[in-house]
Amino acid sequence: MQGEQRDQLTRLEELLAHQQQLLDQLNSAVVEQGGEIDRLRRELEALRTLAGRLAERVDAGQTLPHEKPPHY
Repeated sequence: MQGEQRDQLTRLEELLAHQQQLLDQLNSAVVEQGGEIDRLRRELEALRTLAGRLAERVDAGQTLPHEKPPHY
């Protein structure tokens, strides 16, 4: 029985090691995704600000930066 219990303990230790490795990989993925989400939030905020400024120019009757002057 001792050998059988030792084998079972070894299998459990191996399973635990694999699960720990998987948890570490998942944690790394979550951290990476968190950074990407933060970057995308900053980019979205910059785009919202730019869109707001462009809307203000349109409302004020100003031409947009990409528009050609009327004589073209």
